[in-house]
Amino acid sequence: MSDIAIKVENLGKLYRLGEIGTGTLGQDLSRWWARTRGKEDPFATIGETNDRTKKGGSNYVWSLKDVNFEVKQGEVLGIIGRNGAGKSTLLKILSKVTGPSRGSIKINGRIASLLEVGTGFHPELTGRENVFLNGAILGMNKAEIQSKFDEIVDFSGVERYIDTPVKRYSSGMYVRLAFAVAAFLEPEILIVDEVLAVGDAEFQKKCLGRMKDVSRNDGRTILFVSHSMPALKNICTTGILMETGKVSFSGSADEVIDYYITNFLSFNTDTRIKITDKNREYDLLRQIEYDSIEFVNPVEKNMYSTEDDIAILITLKSKIDREDFRIAFSIFKMDESAVGTFFSQETLSIRKGETKDFVITLKDHQLAKGQYYLDFSVGIGNELIGATEYDVVTKTLFFEIAYKDTSKTQMMVLWHSGWGAVNFHNVDIKAI
Repeated sequence: MSDIAIKVENLGKLYRLGEIGTGTLGQDLSRWWARTRGKEDPFATIGETNDRTKKGGSNYVWSLKDVNFEVKQGEVLGIIGRNGAGKSTLLKILSKVTGPSRGSIKINGRIASLLEVGTGFHPELTGRENVFLNGAILGMNKAEIQSKFDEIVDFSGVERYIDTPVKRYSSGMYVRLAFAVAAFLEPEILIVDEVLAVGDAEFQKKCLGRMKDVSRNDGRTILFVSHSMPALKNICTTGILMETGKVSFSGSADEVIDYYITNFLSFNTDTRIKITDKNREYDLLRQIEYDSIEFVNPVEKNMYSTEDDIAILITLKSKIDREDFRIAFSIFKMDESAVGTFFSQETLSIRKGETKDFVITLKDHQLAKGQYYLDFSVGIGNELIGATEYDVVTKTLFFEIAYKDTSKTQMMVLWHSGWGAVNFHNVDIKAI
C-alpha cells in the first residue's frame, strides 16, 4: 500500500430516519445481542437504498453501501453525483467525523478536511489562535505552524481581522481562512467539500490553483466534491460518480464527467419554451422581458449539423417605449463551461405594451460537436448584471451539434472532447 493514500473496502453507513435516537429498548437489545455473537446488525438487513425521490417502507436507509475505491498518492479525486447521493457522508467518514456501519478504510497520511464553513474553528478564538489550533490538531508543532503563518494570512486575505474572534467573520472570510489553513499546513491528504462555493469568484479561482499546485508539485492527495464541472475538469485526475449511496461509475475525471452529463443531466428537447419566473435567477425590474424563445430551423428536433445556421425566434414584451435596448445571449456546454457570449451592436426599438418578435441567426458558428444550452438577456446598456432593467433567463433551449453523414439521410452524433470555438462575428438580428 506504499503508493496508496486511501483504500476503501465494502464501506457502508446505515442511518435511522425520524427523531434522534437508536430506536426502542427492544431494538437496542437486539443490536447488543447481535454484536455479542459477532453477527450483523439485524436492522441492517432491512435497510433500504437511500433514494430521496421515493417513499420507502423502512425507517433504516443505507446512506452508503458497498463502496469500494482506491486513491493513489498525488491523485486528485473528483466525487460527483446528485444531491443525496452520499458524497458528503463519504467525506465525513473519511474525515472521522462519523464512523462507518460496516467495511474498512485504510489511510496513509494526515488528513485535513474542509467540509463546511468554519470546520475545526472555535468561534470564540481569534483567527490567529484558530490557525495554531488547527495546526496542532494536524500534529504540527508551534515552530512548524509559525513558519507557514505569514503565507496562510497572505493567501486568506483577512490580515486586518486575524486577531478578531472568528464568530465575527462573514461566511466568506471563514472559508478563506479555513482553506488557507488546510492548504498550507501540509497534510498529506486534503478533503474539500462544496464549501468553496461560498467564496467569491476570485477566491475560488485562487483555491483551485492552490489545490492544483499542492497536488502536482508537493505530491499531496486531494478529494474534491463539487457540482462545478469546469472546476472538476480543471484540477481532477480521476473521478467517481455516486448514485444512491453507491459508486456507479469510476475512471478518469473526463470520463466520469462526460458519463454524468450524458446520463444524469437533463437535456430538454423542447424546441420552444414559454418563459416563466422558473427561468430567471435574478429578481430584476424587467422593463422589457422575454415571453418565449423558439428554434426556427433545426434539421431534426433540437439538432443541427456543423454546417447549419442556427435561427432562434424570440418574443419580447415591453412595459416602456425604448429605442435603444440590446439583446445578448450566451452558449454553454452541458458541463456549464461558457463557450461564448454575444451582445447586439445595434440598438433595437419596441413600444410600450407591444409584443414583438425578433429572429437571431447565428451563421458559420464553428461549434464543436456536442450538446449545448442558451442563456439570454435583454435590457438597456451593455452590462449583463448590475442594471435592474435587465431580464436574464437561463438554460432556456438545449441543442445538439452533430456530424452530417452525407451518405445517409439521418444525423450521426459524434462526441467531441474539445471545447470548440464559436464564431460571433456573423450574427444577424431582425425584427419581424
